[in-house]
Amino acid sequence: MKIRPAWLFPLFGLALLGTMGAATPVKPNIVFILADDIGYGDLGCYGANQVKTPHLDQLAREGMRFTDAHATASVCTPTRYAFLTGKYAWRQPGTGIAPGNATLLIAPGTPTVASVLKQAGYRTGIVGKWHLGLGLTEPDFNAELKPGPLELGFDYAFIIPATGDRVPCVFVENHRVAGLDPRDPIRVNYSGPIGNEPLGTTHPELLKIKADASHSKAIVNGVSRIGYMTGGTAALWKDEDMADTLARRAVGFLERQKRGTPFFLYLATHDIHEPMVPHPRFRGTSGCGWRGDVIHQLDWTVGEVLGALDRLGFARDTLVIFTSDNGGAIKNTYDDGTNALHALQPPNGKLRGFKGSLYEGGHREPFIARWPGRIAAGGESAALFAHVDMIKTFATLTGQKVPAGGAPDAVDVLPALLGEKGAKGRDELVLQNNGQAPLALRSGSWKLVTKPNGNSELYDLASDPSEQKDLAAQQPERLAQLTTRLNAIRGSDVPVTQPGKAKKKRNE
Repeated sequence: MKIRPAWLFPLFGLALLGTMGAATPVKPNIVFILADDIGYGDLGCYGANQVKTPHLDQLAREGMRFTDAHATASVCTPTRYAFLTGKYAWRQPGTGIAPGNATLLIAPGTPTVASVLKQAGYRTGIVGKWHLGLGLTEPDFNAELKPGPLELGFDYAFIIPATGDRVPCVFVENHRVAGLDPRDPIRVNYSGPIGNEPLGTTHPELLKIKADASHSKAIVNGVSRIGYMTGGTAALWKDEDMADTLARRAVGFLERQKRGTPFFLYLATHDIHEPMVPHPRFRGTSGCGWRGDVIHQLDWTVGEVLGALDRLGFARDTLVIFTSDNGGAIKNTYDDGTNALHALQPPNGKLRGFKGSLYEGGHREPFIARWPGRIAAGGESAALFAHVDMIKTFATLTGQKVPAGGAPDAVDVLPALLGEKGAKGRDELVLQNNGQAPLALRSGSWKLVTKPNGNSELYDLASDPSEQKDLAAQQPERLAQLTTRLNAIRGSDVPVTQPGKAKKKRNE
């Protein structure tokens, strides 16, 4: 086979962009990496000057960096729901941050990114954080855990059921807890203690890192969590080893793939979610405490996946996307002894707000896409789009159609993803924090932010990306127009907060 020089790849890609319509579908391998709690300013290629992210910076140099890409929520569960289903999570009650014993939040039979790609002939796998519930009744972690990812289009699953700071602290492989000894059954409760197991509140001397009251229940691996748990000793994870475990499983999935059959890997890292417990080889490497150290660990994970794609000969035929589930935050939930250093790396750069906020720092994400020969290297795009759009975008890319009724809020943004000249992405986007209200609306460069107190704010992001100047008083007509439009998008189920009409909302 004749190998093209690397310098020809961008030119080759530009020549092909105009020929990639739905009439000529292609089926690249797809690796979608969704980090946890990484902010817009946490990567070197997005302006970070304290932490080092060489693998992600390389991915950006070899691909395209997007500057107006978003999670549709500023917290984890609703973002993951929207990404997989193409449906805003605020349309589905009960999709706020899920406990570790939640039932499945996506009904079996719902079209998902995985099911659409499986329909296109892909082998599909998920490795990492799930946080969308398991089963139709409260899950028994000693029995089969289904329906779950396998019933939503994935051929293989190795998942963290919820979050690192919630019980149960085990991995689930396909339908079973990995490594569980049936003689040591797992018990999980979110209502009260189980037996006489030590808790963070009663035995702080057993903790390797301190925690606030809400995270001081069951102690696993010297770290106290949300919720109560006993048993499953052989299956319990070690926080220091989680990145290694997930990287190994992701690479293992890649190694099992065969040429000629496309694959989709959804890698949802634990890093950099709390508790931030980096492997000892990363500790002290950032100068920004353990938060910066787990950013280094995350970058290493990405490097392991990229290296495997190169080694296995998949890189040239693989679309790799890296992004995050919500904005970054500087938190004191846990105290690892280096908390004073965490803020040396500003998580969201110059953007206002943090994780959980409707301001840009809560949901504008780093988003990098690389596909050699198809996406021009070193590019930058200001196209507006969100994770919720990936299901229709991947469907178009692979010549599929989302089944009727599926992905109601997704927009096909393939031209923008490929960096086609003039592609602007979508026109408007609704954003949430945790519950069904308050919400924000992007319309072009304008942004409406509704507030729990009944007021609304208005910003022009074209001239004020840091959202410092509220124009609501100066632009009452535009404020009313965007409010009416948000009401129309939401429908009549849950009326949007109106200026001057304060209403108490769930999850605020």
